[in-house]
Amino acid sequence: MPSRATTIPIAAGSPAIVAEPPTVDLTTTVGGVSLPNPVMCAAGTAGHGAELSAFVDLSRLGAVVVKSLSVDPWPGNPAPRVHPLSTGMINSVGLEGPGLAAWADAELPQLQRAGARVVVSIWGRSIEDYAEAAEALAVLVGRHDQPGAIVALEVNLSCPNLAGKSMFAHDAPAAAQVMAATAVAGLPRWAKLSPNTDRLVQVATACAEAGADAVTLTNTLLGLVIDIETRRPVLGGGGGGVSGPGMGPIAVRAVWDVARALPQLPIIGAGGVCDADSAVQLLMAGASAVQVGTATFADPRAPQRVLDDLTRWCHDHGVTSVAELCGASHR
Repeated sequence: MPSRATTIPIAAGSPAIVAEPPTVDLTTTVGGVSLPNPVMCAAGTAGHGAELSAFVDLSRLGAVVVKSLSVDPWPGNPAPRVHPLSTGMINSVGLEGPGLAAWADAELPQLQRAGARVVVSIWGRSIEDYAEAAEALAVLVGRHDQPGAIVALEVNLSCPNLAGKSMFAHDAPAAAQVMAATAVAGLPRWAKLSPNTDRLVQVATACAEAGADAVTLTNTLLGLVIDIETRRPVLGGGGGGVSGPGMGPIAVRAVWDVARALPQLPIIGAGGVCDADSAVQLLMAGASAVQVGTATFADPRAPQRVLDDLTRWCHDHGVTSVAELCGASHR
């Protein structure tokens, strides 16, 4: 897209022609889902509804990914659930939630009124749990949804598999079974995967073959912090998930590896996104969009700030379309 030019007079001589910064096309597409820009809120960090609307115009973000939901209410883990780290934080919230039906009645209308594009995240402890959640969501979408409000389903595969020995995201066949079982939702499906495995590319491949429209890379790293005075874990649930700026290079590597192995599979980058630099790295590694998570705990305006920073970065570097950045490091 050519830049516009402005003519301004100078004291002596002819008028000078000063080029204005190019207009940036921020639109992106993730597995068939068109978004006005590539910046979203990450699941588990922006609440179940429109909590951030007091700080951010949710309609300006690419999408809002709500906290992971199951069919039934779930109490989560015992307190304390969050502990700060020098590199971010560790949490063991335990997927607390009101259940899909209660969420649709109480929270979805608020998101619709805010003009948000909603991505619903679901979780389960068995393949049957995921299938039930997808079926329930299909019914709720038909009953509550305004046109375009719910744009995609993110399937959180970083959950313990009661029928197996590891997370679904660590087991390619099990992950594929979950993705196949969630097709009933009738929405584009994004598989949210874990960095805690050396089989990430294998799992991503299995999810894509089972119908995933995209993958979200990545969830938190497994960690544990011990209170050396009490000699006990600081979190009520014991271990937890580590997130924050320190996750950035890990997420970039995950996106890079999957993009290199599966160049046709759309990727959403998540992990350590707190400014333009961290967002651009994920885009260049192969992501089509990014999610802002832990940064929101320190600054609830973080998603909007990242979007503004990314826009300015593109202006300053002569980037006219965010599509120029996606996968740029592989070209």
